[in-house]
Parts: sequence; structure tokens; C-alpha cells
Amino acid sequence: MIAIVGKPNVGKSTLLNALVGQKISITSRKAQTTRHRITGIRTVGPTQFVFADTPGFQTRHGNALNRSLNKTVQGAVGDVDLVLFVVEAGSFNQADEQVLKLLAQGVPVLLIANKLDTIKHRAELAPWLQEMQHRFERLGAKAEMVPLSAKNPKDVERLLGLCEKYLPEQDWWYSEDELTDRSEKFLASEIVREKLFRLTGDELPYTSTVVIDKFEEEPGKTASRFVKIAATIIVERDGHKAMVIGDKGERLKRIGMEARQELEKLMDAKVFLELWVKVRSGWADDEARVRSFGYE
Repeated sequence: MIAIVGKPNVGKSTLLNALVGQKISITSRKAQTTRHRITGIRTVGPTQFVFADTPGFQTRHGNALNRSLNKTVQGAVGDVDLVLFVVEAGSFNQADEQVLKLLAQGVPVLLIANKLDTIKHRAELAPWLQEMQHRFERLGAKAEMVPLSAKNPKDVERLLGLCEKYLPEQDWWYSEDELTDRSEKFLASEIVREKLFRLTGDELPYTSTVVIDKFEEEPGKTASRFVKIAATIIVERDGHKAMVIGDKGERLKRIGMEARQELEKLMDAKVFLELWVKVRSGWADDEARVRSFGYE
């Protein structure tokens, strides 16, 4: 079991997808895109890697949603064989420090200096890597430094080899062809949320969420599977609702079209997707509602 942790927007989900070899965790430029512990599985020869992608540890806002997300991170770092602590290469700030303090004593850590492709002169990283080594030693933790780009397949293969050294010998937990422990219904809500964030950019607050109201499968006429999905996009204000729907409903149509196309590939099925938008003011600071929307 390998936990992937870090502050928001350091590329944890992109790294998980690269390690698994298929997209199972959604990505966007918006902080806190990942909101659940998502397990990704990769089996290579005799070795099965079980990765847990976690939300970015949030230090700025203390609402009910963020408290739930932070609990997910804290629960993930204790009971694992290895932690991949992801930071941006060449950068380490107070938010990274907060994540570092969460790491359990005695659990091995690989410090992943991600986004190496954005560094022009690699030699400039040497003093920073040395500083990172000292920072870990002061905390009494041992960490192996791994500069990489999650977009580089050779870097990802090298990381898998490093992870393998830390894994215990035991029976596999999953069958060879499994990629995630998450259901198709869960993945459907995540894909819709990804398209929502990508197509609204920074205009829409990150507290918007997606709830699946109906997920039904029936025999297909032209495809082997036909899946009917009805989903509700939850926003906090009427202005946000208008923003999601767009002029003459164009933006909502595009969110639906892009989500449906990706779901058809992911599930190897013909998909009918129906989307609604509802306003639920203050839901992200209402613990009962946060739980009712599927957050732990």
C-alpha cells in the first residue's frame, strides 16, 4: 500500500494515473479537485502496487468539506508501507511543511520532486535537494529524493522500481486486471465534476460538487452495454447556476457531451447522460450535507 500525499495542485492525480497506466483520478488546475481517497492498482509481473491518491491537504479554509478532506489525508498516511510525498521541484513552502508534519514515524518516504519538466537548468536543483535532505533529517525522518516528471514514462517506470523495494511479500489484494476499487457510479460523478471544473475555469468556486441520482444499466441495441445516468451539479449561488448552464444552455451541454464521451470510453458502453443544476447555499460548511453528498 502506497499513499500519495501533498498540498493542493502538485500533480498527485496526474502521477497516480501515470503509475496505474490509465486515468482513474480526475485532474484540473483547480485546487482540491481530488476529494476522496482513490485507490489505483498496477500489477507488473509478480508485484502488485496499490496506490492511494488523497486530496491536497488544505490549510487555508476550515469549512466542513475541508475538514472532511483533511481527515481523509490523515487516515491514509498511517497504515501504509510507503509514502510518496509530492512537491513541486525547487519549491517547498509552509503548506508543504504542514503535510510533512502529518507523516507517521517509521513509514518510509520518497520525496517526489514533481514537474521536473518545468525546470530549465537541472543543476540548479542540487542545493534545493540538499536542503530537503537536511529538513527531513531534522524531523528524524528518512527520505529518498526522486526528481521526476509524471508526464515522462521513463521517470514513472523508474519510480515503480524504487517503490517495489519497500513493499512486503504477501498475497495480492486484487486480481491482475483490476485498476481501481472505485465503482463506475463513483467514476461517473468524478468525470462530470472534472468537466465542470475544466469548462468553468476559475469562475466557479471549488465547493461545487456532483451527485449521481440514477445509474441504471440495460442491454444495448447497438452496443453490448447501455448505461443511463442522471446527475445533479450542486452549486452555492444562483449566479453560479447561471454560469454552469451558460448562454442558452451551451456550457451545460458541452459539460455533458465531454463527460459522456469519456465515460463511454472508460466503461466500454453506450451512455445516456442527463444533467441538472441545483443551488444548495452553504452546503460545504454543513457537516450533515457534506456526508449526504458522499464525503466521509
